[in-house]
Amino acid sequence: MNTLIAIIGLGVLCLLFEIFNLRKAIVPITIIGLLGVLGLTMSEFNSTESYYNNMIVVSKFSTTFSCLFIVLTIFLVALSHNFYENHQSKISDFIAIKVFLLAGAVAMVSFGNLAMFFLGIEVLSISLYILAASERMNLKSNEAGMKYFLMGSFASGIILFGICLIYGAMGSFDVSEISELSQSAELPIWFPIGIVLLTIGMLFKVAAVPFHFWAPDVYEGSPALTTALMSTLAKVVAMATLYKLLSVMNADVSESFKMVVVVISMASMTVGNIMALRQTNVKRMLAFSGVSHAGFMLMTLLSLSTSAGSLLYYASAYSLSGIAAFSVILYVCKNRNNEDITNFHGLGKTNPLLAAILTAALLSMAGIPIFAGFFAKLVLFNQTIQAGYLVLVIVAVVNSIISVGYYFKLILAMYTKEPNEERKGKPFLIYAVAVVTIVLNLVLGLFPSLVLDLLA
Repeated sequence: MNTLIAIIGLGVLCLLFEIFNLRKAIVPITIIGLLGVLGLTMSEFNSTESYYNNMIVVSKFSTTFSCLFIVLTIFLVALSHNFYENHQSKISDFIAIKVFLLAGAVAMVSFGNLAMFFLGIEVLSISLYILAASERMNLKSNEAGMKYFLMGSFASGIILFGICLIYGAMGSFDVSEISELSQSAELPIWFPIGIVLLTIGMLFKVAAVPFHFWAPDVYEGSPALTTALMSTLAKVVAMATLYKLLSVMNADVSESFKMVVVVISMASMTVGNIMALRQTNVKRMLAFSGVSHAGFMLMTLLSLSTSAGSLLYYASAYSLSGIAAFSVILYVCKNRNNEDITNFHGLGKTNPLLAAILTAALLSMAGIPIFAGFFAKLVLFNQTIQAGYLVLVIVAVVNSIISVGYYFKLILAMYTKEPNEERKGKPFLIYAVAVVTIVLNLVLGLFPSLVLDLLA
């Protein structure tokens, strides 16, 4: 609860910076504030408390994922300094929206009541709608914002209908009461229908097949930094929330439900990778790659009682490599009208450091040793085999091999093509974020127990 209050206070402070003409101090002060919030959150690691009639519940699960969200937000705020320096709107608006988005993310993994869960998801979603359409003079950004708003509102309506059915069946919004009542021998038919609707709504947010159609267009049309936020922070928030929802409602008892998860996981991995092979726009390629990674993370739903640590590890590995990749994309594609692969031609010659970082990030996403992405998939495959889903693991391995094709298409463009032009300037924060995130990814690959043991 202290974490949530501190984040909201920091968001309000960001808005006040503009009034006092402290634009240049917004990014560093916000980063320092988020570091303080991170320390405050870590101090609550071993505590289990509830606040406001169980509306907010602090647990090891909520604390560890909140720490991950705060770290990712720090990197995204750091990238904002260069990205918004020539923007028509004021940087304080964008930083405040990102901080309030973080508040929604923390609420989504800390809820003890379905009303608080829905409040958190709406705070996060509305922030993303605004950021997607934030380039007012860009038609693609306007289109992305409208598409995301329509599809997001549709998904939120499904989630709200599911919550209503669960309340009708159980007579309570409190998840602890719902968990106790769900173990009853005879459940009203509205309860499983409500669970299904909740799951469908969250699968929209995760961009899993067949609810993924909005993702490529929204990712391509949104500003690059917003796309980075959607593909990393927003995706892992939605996945962690879906995991918690199904855990607290004991939804893992149904074998038919698990088979649906297996089918959606296979479809997400396969469709995402095959479609990514055809893309020439890097943001669209990473959008379909994100659909594929959503399929991998859905595998954790097959063993809800034991896979929280593997979900945290996979989310950390994927999001760190995603931010590292987008740091390079922000540098290469700045002031250009597109993010085509041709922009990356010869980057290995003109900027070897950023080319190496992007290569490492893509190799981690593909699951190549020694990066964290490889060990995240290894842990996930091992748990899935133990749960008895060998065929799913075989499909996942095949899809990992397929993904190498489109990741290496970008890598080969950087090292085998002649450069179009040399980018001038070396923005410190972009370099710093790129280096730190890929180093953290490498550290997690070499020492996976640093994360896996947190939720053991």
